[in-house]
Order: sequence, then C-alpha cells, then structure tokens
Amino acid sequence: MTIREFLSDKLGKITGQLCCTVAAALFLLATGTSSGVIVLLLLFLLLIFITTQAAEYLKCRRRLSELDVLMQGLDQKYLFSECAPPPRTVYEQKLFALMRCSGRAMIGAVSDAQASMQEYREYIESWVHEIKTPITAARLTCRHMDSDNRRKFSAELAQIEAHVERVLYYARAESPERDCIIRQTDLADIVSQAVGNHRTLLIQNHMKVETGDLDFTVYTDRKWAVFLLGQLLQNASRYRKIPSPQEDESPNTPEETKAVSSSIRLAAMPCGRRIQLTVSDNGIGIPSHELSRVFDRGFTGSNGRLRGGSTGMGLYLCRRLATLLEIDLQISSEEQKGTSLTLTFPARHTAETLHNCKTNPY
Repeated sequence: MTIREFLSDKLGKITGQLCCTVAAALFLLATGTSSGVIVLLLLFLLLIFITTQAAEYLKCRRRLSELDVLMQGLDQKYLFSECAPPPRTVYEQKLFALMRCSGRAMIGAVSDAQASMQEYREYIESWVHEIKTPITAARLTCRHMDSDNRRKFSAELAQIEAHVERVLYYARAESPERDCIIRQTDLADIVSQAVGNHRTLLIQNHMKVETGDLDFTVYTDRKWAVFLLGQLLQNASRYRKIPSPQEDESPNTPEETKAVSSSIRLAAMPCGRRIQLTVSDNGIGIPSHELSRVFDRGFTGSNGRLRGGSTGMGLYLCRRLATLLEIDLQISSEEQKGTSLTLTFPARHTAETLHNCKTNPY
C-alpha cells in the first residue's frame, strides 16, 4: 500500500476532521479567544493528526506485507483464509469469518474436482493398458499378410499406438510433477530412444533422420523428454513434403528423391551453461500468422485441416512439459522450407533446484 492509496482511502475521514477543526477554530475566534492560542491549538491538533495517521499507515502496511508473504508461500492459494491470522477489530472479524466460510466452500469444491480428476486419470490409464492387448494381437496377425498390406496395416497400427500413448501422457500431464525425476542424462540416449520408438513411422513415411553433435549431458526427466521429442518427430512426419504422383512416375526424378522426400535433423550445441537441442525438418512449414498459436490447446491450423488427423494436442503437450522441465521451447518456420524447434535444457543448478521442488513439494 502506498501513501497515496492510504490517503485516498481516508479522504472522507480526513475531510470531515478538517471541517470540524475549521469550525472549532471559527467558534473560538468568535468567542474572543486569542488568535495566537488558536494557532497553537491548531498546530497541536495537526501534530496529533499526522502522528495517528502515520501510525495507522505503518500498521496497515505491515499487516498487508505479512499477508502478502503468507500468500506467496502457499502452494494452494485457496487455503489462504485458513492460514491467515484473524484480525483484531470486530468489523474485520466479521468480514474474515465470511471469507473463511467462502474459502471452505472452495476447498470442498477443489477436493471434489481433484477426486473426480484422479478417478478419470485412473480410468484412462486402465483403458490404455486394456486397448494395448488387441493392438498387439493385430500386430501379430498382420505378420501373415502379404508385404504390401502388412506395410499399410502396420502404418495404421503405428498411428493408433501413437494416439493411445498421447492419451496416456495427456492424462498424466495434468499432474506430471508426481511422475517427474530430474537427473543427469545423456542427450544422445534420449534422441536415440525417441527415434527408435518412432522407427516404423519414420521408415514408412520415408523420413531421413540426420544427427549432429549430441555428445552432451542434460538435466531432465528422461521419460518425459523422450515423449516430448517423439511428438516433434510425429509432427515432422505428418507435415512432410509429399512428392506428387508425376514426380514419382517420372524417369527423370532421381531415385533418392523418390525414396526420401523429407528429412529431420537433430543437433545440439552449448549455450552458455545450458545445452540447446535443435530439431529441424524440411517439410511444408507453418504460415507465419499461425506461429503464435501453434502451442494453443486444440489448435490444428490450416495444415492440420488440410492433411487431416490432427488433434491440436501435440505441441500443446510439448509446451506444458517443457514448462515443467524448465526447458525453453521456441519455434520458427517458413512455408515450403521447413520448421525448426529449439529446446534449451536448464543448467545444473536450475535443474537441482527444480528436482528439490518436485521431490519435496512441501
């Protein structure tokens, strides 16, 4: 609270006191009281007024500062009314009681919502594990098909598995801090596992994967980092450049152009005390006016509507996970030239602080 805010709040009271003081001074002057005495009296009253107002201002400021510190220290802000010390005046106590009653109603609603969310999350995890059984059976069945049908069937199964995994991670991403362990990890291993998990999808879409220098150590959660990279690989595969039928059939088109139409490159470099990983492709790119919205929940964009199959959840989940892991995620793109995403992993001291917060939330 500033002095200006305090005086503005007390303006009515100050004006009333000033009017009463002036009226008293005029009355004393009319009764023949010496002007010197009146001046001394006014100065004395002014001194008392300034002293009392200054004391009240300091008291209010100290009280608000204590409450602000309490609020900043709470993880669940809705518990503020339960933790705040009770006020002293009767009027403030009545207001405080009403606020605490409202806060308890909010706590009950939050508890019910959390229980409902936990039940939903458990159902989703159970459903994912159940649906994987028929997917595995279908994958075994497709081994007996001819090569062309097996390739097409495997591609569809890979898409189904990717969507199922996304559902599972999305359910867990509502409270990922419960399943997050920050530790020292080899970046090359993270990239290798992410590429391996999507090997079938990349091969079937004729995606060439190139890697630069990945011999770095980063501080992150391996499982969530692999999932994040997997989402980027899926996006690069979905929005690759697809050769036209004329290019595929033309005898003048080089075989390598027919075989590999798009590529993905993953390379890392030090950035001060942090490590920066760049995932770039030469796909169809993103229109410049859509770049600011690609991380929004459910945003599919013109490319997503054109290609179909987009849920608008992939990059949204990536941004959420990047925020959780203290990874700075940036994107740049140019239509018909490709898209580049940069992941800047936290430095060691930042990661250690983050790890302590996740393992010791209280």
